[in-house]
Amino acid sequence: MTPESEQQPETPFHDLDRFIAMPRLASLVLSPDGSRLVTTVATLNAKATEYGTALWEVDPRGEQSARRITSSAKGETGASFLAGGDLLFTSARPDPEGAEGDAAKEPTNAIWRLPARGGEAQLVLSRQGGVRSVLTSSGAEAAIVVADVLPGSTDEGDDGARRKVRKEAKVAAILHSGYPVRYWDADLGPAEPRYFALEEQGSPGEPLRTVDAADRPKLRNITPTAGSTLRNVKQVISPDGSVVVTSVRIPVGQGGLRSILARIDVATGERSVLLDDPGYDLSPGPISPDGATLVVHRARRTTAEVAPQQTLGLLPLAGGDLLPLAAEWDRWPSPAAWLPDGSAVLVTADEEGASPVFLIDVATDAVTRVTGDAASYTDAVVAPDGRTAYALRSSYEFPPEVVTIDLINRTVAALRGPVERPALPGRLERVETTADDGQLIGSWLVLPTGADPARPAPLLLWIHGGPLGSWNAWTWRWSPWLLAAQGYAVLLPDPALSTGYGQHMIDRGWGQWGKAPFTDLMAATDAVVVRDDIDETRTAAMGGSFGGYMANWIAGHTDRFAAIVTHASLWALDQFGPTTDASYYWEKEMTPEMASDNSPHHHVENISTPMLVIHGDKDYRVPIGEGLRLWYELLSRSQLAVDEDGRTDHRFLYFPDENHWILKPQHAKVWYGVVGHFLAHHVLGNRTDLPPELGL
Repeated sequence: MTPESEQQPETPFHDLDRFIAMPRLASLVLSPDGSRLVTTVATLNAKATEYGTALWEVDPRGEQSARRITSSAKGETGASFLAGGDLLFTSARPDPEGAEGDAAKEPTNAIWRLPARGGEAQLVLSRQGGVRSVLTSSGAEAAIVVADVLPGSTDEGDDGARRKVRKEAKVAAILHSGYPVRYWDADLGPAEPRYFALEEQGSPGEPLRTVDAADRPKLRNITPTAGSTLRNVKQVISPDGSVVVTSVRIPVGQGGLRSILARIDVATGERSVLLDDPGYDLSPGPISPDGATLVVHRARRTTAEVAPQQTLGLLPLAGGDLLPLAAEWDRWPSPAAWLPDGSAVLVTADEEGASPVFLIDVATDAVTRVTGDAASYTDAVVAPDGRTAYALRSSYEFPPEVVTIDLINRTVAALRGPVERPALPGRLERVETTADDGQLIGSWLVLPTGADPARPAPLLLWIHGGPLGSWNAWTWRWSPWLLAAQGYAVLLPDPALSTGYGQHMIDRGWGQWGKAPFTDLMAATDAVVVRDDIDETRTAAMGGSFGGYMANWIAGHTDRFAAIVTHASLWALDQFGPTTDASYYWEKEMTPEMASDNSPHHHVENISTPMLVIHGDKDYRVPIGEGLRLWYELLSRSQLAVDEDGRTDHRFLYFPDENHWILKPQHAKVWYGVVGHFLAHHVLGNRTDLPPELGL
């Protein structure tokens, strides 16, 4: 027998090394004939310093075990099936033909092809600037490549020469003439996205067929004059490969942008405006199987008085008026796929702590919920028979897994995927309470194993980001099970501004973050701490992004919590607004007076609770200035005493090379380790070790 001291922990959540090593699924694509499903699996490398990705095939019938179909040190992503069944993907793996020079020394993301008949993956195309993604059509051997070019480049050779000049001169400077200049964690420019048709050498308009090294396909730029209008937008391709529909971001003055829809003829590159509505930002959904109709996603443009709203419409690709789709449905749908006969559209939408699959009948607008469980579905695809769909499913009880959905009988079954569900150190409950205005507030409550009236658990209030979102799907970055393994209960409420509860839930919190969202959170907490399996004398609050804002607001408005953790948080809203990566959006959300009324920094003198501030220097959505100012003002103006060395019980965990999220596995360990140490000290009264990787 293994000695007790050497036994493995009960679950992966009892050991951070085991937790970060858990494989992680993302994305799902189905071959046009419905016979093959492919997903992407990220696994930890041998040094535990980064994740590598590979493509895995899952049997749609559920008979065969999942099998890995790609393998390289650089990893593979962006899988997309050609009409004939070959699989395209992107990877920075080296060229097996033995490329020489710079291409071999510094490989870039290239397009690869895995034949349907089997065999080794073959390089299709590489370019000095790499590729972003590949779109393929379901009814023709056509592919569109999204890749970046430097402004003014006349062709691929000229683009490569310009890149070489910058590289050899070691110039990283970017000269901007418009807005934005950053996005989440990326500096925008000088390169700009373009769409290219992937074609046979010497045959303009000829679809992709060969993969011989001597006759590799070429790229034909179909958006040469797009400028910066295609940055961070969505695009779709018609079933026959003849048309691309894309969002186009156009300036509206004073740094603002809005999104219209454009139609691009692949053969000629001719671009025309398909839909322009000044009241909405527009994004393309799937195109109907007959190529005639586009699903349009509309996001209402906001003001300080008008809250966001999301709806769908149907638009003829040949031109015509937009027809609203399920306009009376009080949910925010995300379109996924058409049924093969064109009778209905498959969508997902947040709903009361889940994100189910729905069918919308295009003739009657009738909405039918297909999946009945309290889970969230993404990457939904429909089989050619029209009776079956596949998707990734997750909830707070399990990470993403591949499932098959019977659209007729409305049943769901897990397929034999690459990853099994982990054992959990506790259980999950749905709890509800009612706000002062009568609004129902729903929450998930994670309870650790052993929590009962004899051993009530300390409580952690976790506040989600967004704020337009919901605690309804598995997250690796905010896993409550790691804290449950340490004996905590974790409350995951959906306060005002949360999605899945109707438009009223958005409206009641819009532009007044410190009001209904705050009182909803306190009401949810009040309803839980009276339980006899919860210890109301030991509580803490945590949040990231908007959740971090709420953690800061809570700190200045109540001393009920023993500790507060605030990650990537908004602190001074007058400072945040002009420095975030999308200031034009923020300017529409709050007037200067509203921002002042709702800014946590005005209440720093009231803070008497120890706070752990966490921020990454590469965070462009909530810039590091928020964390730096919060930290200084906590030290200089909050109520906590300062010792002779200038230290208080506040702490600042700073990541110089992380962004809005903490993505590196070793940093995730540090994040959870420091959070656990801070909470143990202030909530439990225990002394635990800090992560040794900190070198302290």
